[in-house]
Amino acid sequence: MKSLIVLIGMMGSGKTTVGKQLAELLGWTFIDLDEEIEKRENKKISQIFNDNGEQYFRKTEKEAIKEFINNEKTILSLGGGAFENEESQKLLKEKSTVIFLKASCQKIFERIKNEIHRPLLHKNFSIETIEFILQKRQKNYDKAHHKIITDNKTPQEIANEILGVIK
Repeated sequence: MKSLIVLIGMMGSGKTTVGKQLAELLGWTFIDLDEEIEKRENKKISQIFNDNGEQYFRKTEKEAIKEFINNEKTILSLGGGAFENEESQKLLKEKSTVIFLKASCQKIFERIKNEIHRPLLHKNFSIETIEFILQKRQKNYDKAHHKIITDNKTPQEIANEILGVIK
């Protein structure tokens, strides 16, 4: 088992909640990449998008991934679009175990419908918007080492399922 586990998937798929649970079970460190970027930039992700644009954010995201890639005994939760970058994807697949947390569009909608800080959902927030984003990202998400379906499971059940596939 590699000592860096990376969680990918759509916003609202459970990466942060499950990542914290998994880190606790393993006695490892948990890092939420978006939170780290917010600390460094001293801005929320939505503000970075507004002030600097998506391209700037993706570059910052890629640099942050490079910083954490050699961490050991770490669970790293990525933002929904971080695995879209080919260079980051290659590095992550080589140096870590990548787990795709897959949730249905309906479940994602239910989980995040009241969150206003999601930059890609500011306008036209709907299940259709989530489906559109997921369709664009699916081919990259499918490149993960493992896929875990998260619908109708508790964070504890998902963390235990991850442990089952990585050991």
